[in-house]
Amino acid sequence: MEWYKAETIKQSIVVMFTLLISGFSVSSTAYPKLEVDHWLFQTSLYTKHFDSDPEHTESQNLISAEARNPDEWLAGAAWFKNSFDQPSWYFYGGRRFSLWEPSDSVEVHAKLTAGLLRGYDGDKKDKIPFNDLGVAPAVLPSIGARLGPVETDLLLFGNAGLMVTAGLRF
Repeated sequence: MEWYKAETIKQSIVVMFTLLISGFSVSSTAYPKLEVDHWLFQTSLYTKHFDSDPEHTESQNLISAEARNPDEWLAGAAWFKNSFDQPSWYFYGGRRFSLWEPSDSVEVHAKLTAGLLRGYDGDKKDKIPFNDLGVAPAVLPSIGARLGPVETDLLLFGNAGLMVTAGLRF
């Protein structure tokens, strides 16, 4: 059985990433509008790794800025300390989906982003897949809520852990 071999797993991830990106491109009949409806600035409140590796830090100090268009397509950048306390960047695009909106100021949503992750260096370079050049693809799903201008999200970073973020929408 070869399904568990690293190369097969990497190939599966590439196929899933490709399907995800192609799904973004065919899910709409028109390209996303290139106008900014609002901005979201967030920080990390809580991080938990699923593996109890003593090298992991649970304090990511994330700072992110995200621009969204009227159709909830988004683009953003985030700076944070990775699991090994190395400064890292995530440049991404994606979409936010409203799941429940009982009023104009209250909403539950899901978000899916895909982009490039930079910052796992040195002996930690192989801790994330496809990081041969120091930049790796990443896909981050999240679920969250909004109360007025305040947003919070619970996001999964691969099979490594989860993070709770909060921020303000302008």
